[in-house]
Amino acid sequence: MNFLIADTFTDSLSKLTGEEQKAVKTTAFDLQVDPARPGMRFHRIDRAKDKGFWSVRVSGDIRLIVHRTASVLMLCYADHHDAAYKWAERRKLEPHPKTGAAQIVEVREVVREVEIPRYIDATPPPPDHVSAVSIFGGFTDEDLLSYGVPPEWLDDVRAATEDSLLDIADHLPSEAAEALLELATGGTPEPSVLAAKGEDPFAHPDAQRRFRVMADVEQLERALEFPWEKWTVFLHPAQRAVVERRYGGPARVSGSAGTGKTVVALHRAVHLAKSNPDARVLLTTFSDPLARMLEVKLRRLVGLDSPIAQRITVAGIERVGLDVYTTAVGEARVAEDETILRLLKGASDAGEPHRFSDRFLEIEWHSVVDAWQLATWEAYRDVARLGRKTRIGEKQRRLLWVIFERVRRELAEKNLVTIPQVFAKAAGHLAGSQNTPFDFAVIDEAQDMGVPQLRFLAALAGDRDDGLFFAGDLGQRIFQTPFSWLSLGVDVRGRSNTLRINYRTSHQIRRQADRLLPPELSDVDGNLEERRGTVSAFNGPEPAVSIAASANEEVAAVSMWLRDRVSEGIPPSEIGVFVRSDSELPRAMAAVRDAGVEAADLAGSPSGQAGRVSVGTMHRTKGLEFRAVAVAACDDEVIPLQSRIEAIADDADLEEVYNTERHLLYVACTRAREHLLVTGVEPASEFLDDLMARR
Repeated sequence: MNFLIADTFTDSLSKLTGEEQKAVKTTAFDLQVDPARPGMRFHRIDRAKDKGFWSVRVSGDIRLIVHRTASVLMLCYADHHDAAYKWAERRKLEPHPKTGAAQIVEVREVVREVEIPRYIDATPPPPDHVSAVSIFGGFTDEDLLSYGVPPEWLDDVRAATEDSLLDIADHLPSEAAEALLELATGGTPEPSVLAAKGEDPFAHPDAQRRFRVMADVEQLERALEFPWEKWTVFLHPAQRAVVERRYGGPARVSGSAGTGKTVVALHRAVHLAKSNPDARVLLTTFSDPLARMLEVKLRRLVGLDSPIAQRITVAGIERVGLDVYTTAVGEARVAEDETILRLLKGASDAGEPHRFSDRFLEIEWHSVVDAWQLATWEAYRDVARLGRKTRIGEKQRRLLWVIFERVRRELAEKNLVTIPQVFAKAAGHLAGSQNTPFDFAVIDEAQDMGVPQLRFLAALAGDRDDGLFFAGDLGQRIFQTPFSWLSLGVDVRGRSNTLRINYRTSHQIRRQADRLLPPELSDVDGNLEERRGTVSAFNGPEPAVSIAASANEEVAAVSMWLRDRVSEGIPPSEIGVFVRSDSELPRAMAAVRDAGVEAADLAGSPSGQAGRVSVGTMHRTKGLEFRAVAVAACDDEVIPLQSRIEAIADDADLEEVYNTERHLLYVACTRAREHLLVTGVEPASEFLDDLMARR
């Protein structure tokens, strides 16, 4: 007998208390080991439309709903007795009549109006407003069925308006809801795959995203351990195609926040390890904290003790570069940032007078000279300086090169190296070696990889057909200035994919956060990322944007919002409060304290703590997700940060500062799954006007 778990089960499990979840999991394990054991109390649900639904007693009031046939036992739902029975009475499991995919369909309740004879004719009053226009009125039954709409919902879908569509979508199977939302936003979704006659309805790609076969107890344990992380188990068909494709060169997947790029990266690493026996796969990202999060997600997906996981190395890119450097050259003595700043200052003071600020020298060194490892005057004279918009002529460049050359010389005399030097030496070692430490590299958050890291990755695996796979979003670039990947030999043109289904963020939050960014973004090489056509897989409350008269008033508003979320049953560990920089942290801490809950500083606990609200700066929210998020202290001169604007040496650089500040606020807002509050003190950030405006 096949033992399956449905995504409706993991959803329902996450809403139970910790003790209730433990009891349900114990019953689930017992069912998989021996569903016929005498202690299992199965009860048929008499009023269910589908006679395959049964109730299994978990405890005094908790029931586990399963669907049982001669060949399949499926975990479907868990809840308190009455709610569990009500759920089962309104559902049926059946193959879709056109696509053949197995679906759990909510039974449509039909209410027929009985016309009562009218004996007094009267002129009807004029309507108060014009009737809303149906979105899908021009679609045939065949059209709607091809997108996976269940037959009993055809009339409702055809009558749907802009006001009613989201409510209807909540009742439909995911492939149907996603297709309708894409149609409503101007997209053209692909019709579902049609299964061959007699094919297993659970083998259909649409079914595999919501039903998972549990081969053993260990696999079930992983699936039940992290119910909020179900998307690392259930892979969307569009994502699966990206994961399993042969590319013939470097490839990139993009998509707005919450579309599952990290999930695709995880599955891509596992796919490469499975399909290439003995291959060594690197799964990396730009920081160690994010790498640790990837390692946790990989454990949820395959378990770290599995043979597949043993061939996947998860590490931050800097750690990988240092390891290769150590093998090739020896232990690296890396110069601290403070040391480089001191050397730049000293070289600047000792040289000829110039008009450039210390901040300009710092950025020019990091973004141009050190990043591209420019070793000669000729190289600096001719460099394109992509991403640096301040124009400088040859005479000024010569003055600058005297400063930078002195810094390079002093670093060498002290036997110090910079991180870009580490990557350059490591890349040179790999280029001349027959054996590289990895056969494939999968890179998450690729938009924040810099020039040195990309050059290193190109040397590591860029010459293999599927050697490099990048996942990222230009709209979330907050750490790197733009540069040409093509100039470093990494060409993803024609091998780029965009994910458009958002699983993490509600439709309402995604729609509002998208107002911070343009509908299209392009990189230096002309690769275009379109944000149009992205749809969310679920609905939630409208986000709130609030501007207070004072900091105390804002603290009180955020505090009340936190109390409301906790009273609704959201655990504090699923709530985050974020601000632009350390200067605003006291306001965030005060709001959490006034709400009567404890705070966990993201600087010391990036993954959050049980019973505590996570508090931190927006930069630290990368890779995180919460059910509820408050983004506070969005004041004028806070975001965009005034000190960054004042450090600009040329007005042409202002656009880049504004772009990255917008990206930063977008990242913070899209950490929210269900609830979002954005606040500031009058005068508030101009970005809040954009958040509240309609496109």
